[in-house]
Order: sequence, then C-alpha cells, then structure tokens
Amino acid sequence: MSAAGYVSAELCSSALCCLRRKRRVPLSKSEEESAVITSEAAIGQKTGNGVTLLTSSTNPNITFMSQEKSFLTNDVSTSNHMKSVSRYEPPQCPVMHHGSTADKVTSLKNYLDGTVTVDSLHDKQLQSGICSENVCMGSTMLNDDMKHPKTPRPREELLIHAKDFMDQYYTSLKSFNSERHRRRWAEVEEDIHAMGIYDLTLEELTFGVKTAWRNAPRCIGRIQWSKLKVMDARHVSTARGMFEAMCSHLEYATNNGNLRSTITVFPPRRSRREDFRVWNNQVILYAGYRQPDGSVIGDPVNVEFTEICEALGWQGKGGMFDVLPFVVSAAGEDPEVFDIPEKLVFEVQIKHPKYTWFEELGLKWFALPGVSKMVFDCGGLEFPAVPFNGWYLSTEVGARNFCDVARYNITEKVATKMGLNTETSSSLWRDRALVEVNIAVLHSFQSAGATIVDHHTASESFIQHIQNEQRLRGGCPADWVWVVPPMSGSQTEVFHQEMMVYKLKPSYEYQDDAWASHVWKDRNLQQRYLDARQKSLAKAQTKAVASHINCVILYATETGRSERFSNRLCQIFKRAFTTRVVCMEDIDLTELQQEDLILVVTSTFGNGDGPENGEPFAKSMEKYRQSESLERGGPLKNIRYGVFGLGSRAYPNFCAFGHFLDSLLGDLGGQKILETGEGDELSGQDQSFKTWAHHAFKASLREFRVEGDMDMESLDDHLSSSDDTWTPDRYRIAELPDGDEGDLCTVLGKLNSKQVVPCKVLERRQLQSSSSPRQTILVRLETDSTSAMNYSPGDHLAIFPSNPPEMVQGILSRLHNAPLAGQIMRIEMMREETKARGIAEMWGIWDKLPSCSLRTAFTQYLDVTTPPTQDLLKMLSTVADNNQDQDRLDMLATDSNMYDEWRDTQAPTVLEVMKEFPSLRVPATLLVTQLPLLKQRYYSISSSNDAHPNEVHGTVAVLKYTTQGGAEHEGVCSGWLNKLEVGQVIPCAIRAAPNFRLPEDKTLPVMMVGPGTGIAPFRSFWQQRQVDMAKGHIPSNANRRGWGDMRLYFGCRASSLDHIYDSELAAMKKQRVLNDYYVALSREPGRPKMYVQNMLKQNAKDVYNTMVKAGGHIYVCGDVEMAEDVKQTLERILSEQGKMSPEAAREYVRQMRSVKRYHEDIFGVVKKTQVENRSPAQTSNVGDNEDWIEQLPDPVDESGKMEPVFPNTTQFVRRAVLNTSLSSRDGFSTGVISN
Repeated sequence: MSAAGYVSAELCSSALCCLRRKRRVPLSKSEEESAVITSEAAIGQKTGNGVTLLTSSTNPNITFMSQEKSFLTNDVSTSNHMKSVSRYEPPQCPVMHHGSTADKVTSLKNYLDGTVTVDSLHDKQLQSGICSENVCMGSTMLNDDMKHPKTPRPREELLIHAKDFMDQYYTSLKSFNSERHRRRWAEVEEDIHAMGIYDLTLEELTFGVKTAWRNAPRCIGRIQWSKLKVMDARHVSTARGMFEAMCSHLEYATNNGNLRSTITVFPPRRSRREDFRVWNNQVILYAGYRQPDGSVIGDPVNVEFTEICEALGWQGKGGMFDVLPFVVSAAGEDPEVFDIPEKLVFEVQIKHPKYTWFEELGLKWFALPGVSKMVFDCGGLEFPAVPFNGWYLSTEVGARNFCDVARYNITEKVATKMGLNTETSSSLWRDRALVEVNIAVLHSFQSAGATIVDHHTASESFIQHIQNEQRLRGGCPADWVWVVPPMSGSQTEVFHQEMMVYKLKPSYEYQDDAWASHVWKDRNLQQRYLDARQKSLAKAQTKAVASHINCVILYATETGRSERFSNRLCQIFKRAFTTRVVCMEDIDLTELQQEDLILVVTSTFGNGDGPENGEPFAKSMEKYRQSESLERGGPLKNIRYGVFGLGSRAYPNFCAFGHFLDSLLGDLGGQKILETGEGDELSGQDQSFKTWAHHAFKASLREFRVEGDMDMESLDDHLSSSDDTWTPDRYRIAELPDGDEGDLCTVLGKLNSKQVVPCKVLERRQLQSSSSPRQTILVRLETDSTSAMNYSPGDHLAIFPSNPPEMVQGILSRLHNAPLAGQIMRIEMMREETKARGIAEMWGIWDKLPSCSLRTAFTQYLDVTTPPTQDLLKMLSTVADNNQDQDRLDMLATDSNMYDEWRDTQAPTVLEVMKEFPSLRVPATLLVTQLPLLKQRYYSISSSNDAHPNEVHGTVAVLKYTTQGGAEHEGVCSGWLNKLEVGQVIPCAIRAAPNFRLPEDKTLPVMMVGPGTGIAPFRSFWQQRQVDMAKGHIPSNANRRGWGDMRLYFGCRASSLDHIYDSELAAMKKQRVLNDYYVALSREPGRPKMYVQNMLKQNAKDVYNTMVKAGGHIYVCGDVEMAEDVKQTLERILSEQGKMSPEAAREYVRQMRSVKRYHEDIFGVVKKTQVENRSPAQTSNVGDNEDWIEQLPDPVDESGKMEPVFPNTTQFVRRAVLNTSLSSRDGFSTGVISN
C-alpha cells in the first residue's frame, strides 16, 4: 500500500517464485547456458567488500555478482543444525526448476540494461510457501495458506527460529559467535526451555522490525527500511493504553504532513493469554455504509468493519469520508471503541492543477497509510498487534482507492467531466481519466505539504534497493505482481526487472480478522454484536449473493424495444444479482458458461426469424446443439435461464424466435426456471412483460435461495423506469456556443452500430398512373462505389429518414423553457450515484444523443410520429397544468385497455398529443431523453449491382392514411422520399438477407410470387439473370444444362393504374430472361377479381413440377396474410397434383423451408375487423417496435370508383412484422417502422 511503510506479508512459492518480466517461465536454453556459472565457465574479478564479479565465458556481455565470504544479516551458514530440520528444506521450484538443492544458479535479468544477477539469498529461507509441485500461486492476492496460524509455536520450532534470529542479529553487529553472542543465546535457550518464551531486547526488536520490512517482497519502498522508528508498547496492558499508544504513533508519524515511517509494537502472543489486537485493518479507514438497494456510501471495502463498529455502539454520519474509530482488544478482552481525535487525522482535499471542476467531486484522503492487521514474526515470537506506516505511493490513492471498481470507482465520472467518449474502450477513456486522477492526487498532497511519492520515483528507488541488496546480501526477495505499479507499468524499470519471491524471517504476515476469531467475554455485548450483525446481514444478503451469482440479460432487437425492456429488467435483477445487459451479437458460448443465470428478451420477425443482431448468436448456438458435446450434459448444464419473446399475433409463428431460443438453451443443458413469456404488440405487451418479469425475479430468488427484506412491491417502479428515466432535476441542457453537430452519417452510424453512407438521389419516378389515387415511386441512388454499399439481389436497403419540418416546428414551438432551436447543445445527466451524502452533485454527459441543436434532434434523431408509450404518458402527466389533462394522461398511462383503444384509433404523434393536452408544459429534456430514436426503414433492393454499378434502387409505396379521429398521416420515410429533389444526399446502409438469394445452381427453376410492391426484390433477380445470361456462359449441373425457368406471379388492382414495371416485364419476357409472368388483377373493370393464389391454381401443374419434379425454388414477397394464403394454395396443389395427404403436403413445404428452397420476404397486415379484400399496404417490424395503427385507403370498385370495404366501419392496420430474411416494410414497400 505505501511507498515506504506498507510492509505487506510475503508471498512465496514452494521455495521461491521467479517472476520473469510479464511471464513465469523457465529460462530459455540460451539463457540457462549463460546463467550457469561454474568454475570452468566463469572468470572472476575481485571488487573488494567480498564481492566477486563473474563474467560468463559463454557470453562475456553478461555479468553476475557473487560473494566470496558472507556477512549477510540472514547468513546461517555456520548454523549446521538448521539443515537438520527437513521440514524447512525448501523443495524445488516448479516454475524455475531450481531451489536450494538445485544445481543451477538462480539468475535474474534486467531487460532494460541486460544485466543479470545471481540470487543466493533465497537459500536462507526457513519455510516453504503456497505453491504446489505443478501449480505456481505467485499471482494470488491472499488465501488461507498465506495466513499466519494463531497458535503459539512449539518449543522445538521456537528454538530453531530464535537461533536463526540471534545469528542474524549478531552477524549484523559483526559479532557472530562472539562471547556476547554465545552468552545471549544461552539466556534465550534457557528461557525457552523454562517458560516456552523469551523477550527481545529493544535493540533486538528494532533490528527485527527493520529487517522484516527489508524482507517484505510486496513493498516497493523498502529502501527506507533502516529509518523505521520503533515505538515500544510491549508494556501496555489495557485497551485504553493501546488507544493512547496509537494516538502517540499518529501524532509522531504524521509530523504535520512530513511523514515518518513508524511502527508501534504491542505485547507478543503468549500461550496462556489471548492476543492483543487492533481490529482496524488499517490505522485510518473511511466508513462504508451499505444501502437497502445494495449500493454503498463511502468506501465499499470497509462495509463489514463499519457494521461491526456500529454493532459496538459507534454512530457514523453516513458520509462518503467518515473516519472510523479505533477498535482494540487487550489480552483477549472484549473490544473497546475509541474515536480518533480529529486533530490527529491529516486529510488532503483533492484538487486538480488544471481542471477546476475536480474540486466539485468532493474527494479527500488521509495522508498517513498505516497497516494494523499484520502479525510480526521475529525469532519465533509473534506480535499480532504492530500498526506501522510509511507514506503513500501516489497510485495507491489515485489508481486503487479512487478508481478501482470495488472502491470509490470515480473513473467514469472523471472521464465524463473531461468530455471523453466512454462508449468504447478503444478511446482509452479509463487510462486518460486515471492519469488525471493521479495528477490530482500528487498535486493535492504536495500542495498540502503531505509526503507522497510518484510511481516512477518509487520504481527508480526500488531498483537502487535491489542493487544495494544484491551487493550486501546476495539477493532481494520481490513480488513482481505487487511491486510493479498499477498504472504505466511498462514505463517503470521494475516492470523489466525479473524478480524472485521467497520467504525470509523476520517477516510481516497476514492473519485472520480480529472479529473472526474473538472469544466474547461480555454476553450482553456479544448479543448486541450478534443481533446487529444478523440484522445487517439480512439486509445485505442479496448484495452478498450478487458477488457470487452472475446474471446476463441478452437481447436482440431492430428498433430498440427489446433493449429497453432488458434495461428495465436489469433494474430489478441487479438488486439481488450481479447483472449486466448484453446484445446477443456481443457474446459467445464461452462467456455464457461463466454465468449462473441467463435471461433473454427478443423480438420475432416474419415467420419466426430473429432480429439481425440475434441471428448469428442463434446460428452459433445451433452448431453447438448439433455437436457431440451434448452427450456430456451440454455446455450450459447447471445454468438457469428464462426467455421473454416479443411478437405480433398477426403472424402464425407468434414469438417463434423466443421459443426457438428457449428450446435451444434447454437442449444445451440449461435449466429453465419459468415458462417463456410472450408479449403481443397488438395488445398489452407492456403489462405482459411486467407480469413475466415479476415471476422471473421471484423464480430466480427461489432458485438461488436468495432471501432477505426484498421489497417486491417496488418492482413495478423499477420495471417502469431505467437509469435514464426522466425527472425534472435529472437532466439539463448545456449550450455549446462553439459546438459542432458532426457529420450526419457518422453520427447515425454510431447511434445504430452500422456503417452509414451518404447516397445522392439520381431519380425519383412515379410508377403508378397519374389517375391512380395511390403512389408508388422508384428511387435511384448513387452509392459512389463505396464497398459499404455492395449488395446482392434480395438484400435490403436501409434509409434513414427525416421528420416533417412542419411537425418539428410545431413541437419546438410548444416546448417549455427551451433554448433557441438552432443552438448547439448537449444533454447532461445527474448521475444517481453521485447523490450520496458527502458528495457534491455532479453533471455528466448523457451520451444517448449527440451534441446538436433541438431542431436537428427532432428532425434527424428522434421518433416523433410513433404514439407515446404509457411510460412516457406517465411522465407527461407530471408536467400538465390542468387537472383534467393530468387525470386523462394518468388514466391512459395506467389503464392498458383505454390506452390500447386511444392508440389504435388516434395513432397520435407527439405533436398531436401536445395539441390534445394543451396544458402540457413539456421541458425539452423530457422529450429529448425519453423519445425513442428515429430508426432506419428497410426496403428490398430493386436493382442488381452488376446491372447498375454504383447504384441502388428502391421501390417505395407512399403511405397516406386518415385516422379514426380524422388526422391525416403519412409514412415518415415514404412521405419524405416522395418529396426529395434529385441531387439531394440521404443516409443509407445495406443489410444482407442471406435467406432470400437466388439459387447457386442456376439450372434450377425459380418461381416468384409478389403482389404490389412485393415485386421489389424480384426486379433485382431478373436484372441479375439478364446480366448473367449476357455473359454467354450456359450453366450446367449433372444432367441439367441451361438456365432454369424464371416465372413471376404478380398482383395489382388494375392494369391501367398500378401495373408497375409492366414495360420492363414485357422486355424481360421478350429477351427470355423471364420465361413468363402472370398478372392477377383484383379491380380490373369488367373482369372478375383475381389474386395471385388464383393464378397459381390455374397453373397448378407447372407449379407442382417446379416444386417437386424440378426441385425449384419458391420466393414469396408480400404481406403475411397473402403469404399464408399462397402457402396453403401450394399445399393444396401438392395434395391434388401429387396425391399427398394434407399433412404430407404441409410437411413437404416445411422441408423445402429447411433446405432453403422455400423463401419468404413478408410483412404483416393486421386489421381490427376481417377484410375480404387484402391490400399490400405495408407495416413493419413485428413485436420489437413501438405500437402504431394506420387506416387503409378504401379499395376501388370494378368501375374504378372508390368504395369503402366496410360502409360503417373504419378499417385499421396495425404496424406489423418483418420477414424471414429480416426485412420489413414501409407502405407498399419494404421498410422498418412505417408510420
């Protein structure tokens, strides 16, 4: 801990542990050859002082130090009886393959200057360490094997240690084996035989404590060992006397900040007397107060001792830096508590020489680092109470105490105040913040006149100490793991110096906490202690369990809803478990195997596929399921799990991806703790999730036997909120006069984890007739040949739209106390953890939204057209001035049925909500932080990259509808695209759809079914076929030769209105790219209604031959009901043409899907009442998006006039789903979140 006084107990291997730079490996062969110095291989040169420089004959550049005659303080070479005790002979080191009996010389290299030294001092150790024959424990922090036993040594062992110490002491006086030495040993030996113990003289004690510091491998500041001041308190007999001695120690050692290395020695352990103990692990400690939610105010490392102090009657103030009292026990008596006089505690307020805001953090630290837990082992005597101090190494305060996650953990706070990007580790924000914290610590201590040393200076002094010790003793025990500073390690010389860990006596050793072994005398005091501890443990039990039970919440999402649900779930599970939220694409099986509990929240698209960021995870897990490892119980055996699926009952395979993952985790050995939950976006999805989350939490508590005073009633509050939930004092806007909004595509890429590219509009062409009441457009975009926009036929184009300017202006004009709309600003958030008593409130950057103006935020980044959620309505109710508005909002926020009806009939935008409730005084921070992000819309690409290099085409249905309340709405993206001018640049990205690709075997027939804008991906198919045929190569496979048939089944209303791409289709047929195409007209004047299903039936024989005899591929693109009807039609064709039973026909289609011969790219249509006439009107994303309703335009009758399908009923379509190839629709086109 301290640079010059924290003498940690040694860590030793079987005999020694050689820490070779950053590895623990034997010397290489060449190093061994250089290191083995024999009389034949070395040339010796006397230097005086008994030291001989040995130069290797095999490598003259390597020099070693040896000794001709020993004057070591640890030299016991003349004490032959020491070798007779076999239990103290160190075994061979399993790491370096040498020990005291090894033939090879123990050499250590400095990799900076190339010097190599020989360590002979390790031969003087008396006992072996904790390493086994095959395992090196050199990097362990602390375990039971390192703790010193409490029982006094037997006399035989005491004699050995006493003889060794007396030999060391008189050797240091150059009086080894002198008359004085022999006389003193006779006295000691007589006392041991007579009483089983002896006493050290003050001189011997002084030599012992200094040498123990000198021998401590974990201390980097040992160069000061000879200056240690000894305060002899062996005469003390009471707790009051111990307190007074410690106060004297503090006053002397602190010295007004000019610290002095000091140790106070209390009476030694006696066989018929309990120990003297200082219960504080360090002389000065800051309290840690455990809170009901498991968090800690103050220093978390001291929570247990704080609770013990409170049990003994001490009352803290509940602050971040409350100094704990001295707790001491004399001769085994019950402990007594003494407040430390304030004047004896020198505290340093932490400031930064550059950042004035640093002082606002409210940090401080005590100047004197005193260790009081360790036992002093000297000459066989054991002193269990020896508080001692040195001074701080700056990194102990800056890097460890302030920045360790398990301590005050201020790294992210500082990084946020510095304006660093904390979203990605590659920004090195932790490192940069760590440096500034350490600069602040050094600056503050130096300004206050308190002794401290930086890690570079300490490193240099330790290298000098090693050289001194090599010259004087022939070696220096050192623990590389502890000596190398906790920051900038490789920039210090100690990092490059090989070291060896071994145990020498005298020493400072670890021992059990005083309270762990205390035998209580006062039963009343004991009962008070036990009662307080039991109550505290009951409150803290779930937090204690959290350190042992790891829970990961996995989500897969397209629009963010599953992620938001996951973050809410985390709010309750982190109360009892160590919980984190991870996207499925960011985790693998190896990481999952480290968890105890896995919770999954995922949406489902199309006929059962997962979101784009969930598919790779599912595929990788599926590979494991098919492996032989399952025969051994599965890789997830003994791991508990639960799944919640989001979906829409508009689709036949409701929540299929969630159920698939449920089955997958179970097959891999996981143990399900509750049934899979389902949330239908059409009805009560939020409430379904809350109910499932309640059950999941209770089931987890039962499964892991976690009890305590858990407040189950507050779960709803947690499930309705997250770390980002808005309150009036939680967010603020910081204006940035010189701010920059940044490149739009770059910002969108970061927000959506995609590579977003600017694309220029080359053409916007109306595809339907000018007399048609509907609009479908072809949008041609220039991709500028960037590789990020490479695509294959069947892939999807992501377009990032902008909200309508008039809607944005309407919102801006209604905000309360907002900055100017064009002012660059950023959102700052009051971090919850900074509200603890004793710390000033600290604002940090809220990084979910980039720095920008309010106009840009509402135009480019925020979704203002999706109806507000119940949670958002609840927040809005708090800023309504009118009681009627407030009551209505509260009802909508709490009554799911009322909310569903309001949302489904009104489909209100944010602006419409502000108009409906005019008394709202909405702060800008509320909307900016609580609205979902405006997501990209996906469209099936309608072009071939080979046919149109550096271009990408989209077929977009312009969506317009009227709500039941009479409001005119249009699709956000389709309406925006329909207004774009040629030359405008828009943000785009590509998403692959590997399940909707042309067959690799081009001789196989292809049958495409797509009414309306379902034709969009098939345009890319025939364009690709046209390019491939033009190359002149005739494909062949086995007995097949030539291009497989390509046929299209297309549906529209009337040939004169919406037969899009009719001329292009005719040209493709003429060029024999398409063998044929069939057009089903549902509203053609003078002709009966015809749908694609009817056309398939008319060509049943050809369809059957394509599916069965020719092994062809079937492609279906359109709404979910059409897709289901097409599938049923194909099954009937199989039954009729192939004489199959209905079940056999269904199984045949399922098999086609499994071998990827049946492909669907579908989007959902859900109506409040059944509609006899289907429309390809689009919706989007199933389950994972915000709920939304659209009204279908009225169909056209046979005469071309508009007539309502339901004369007295408004027809609604709810936003629905994506397809099996992970796309979704906008209007008649394909796009996520159509509005």
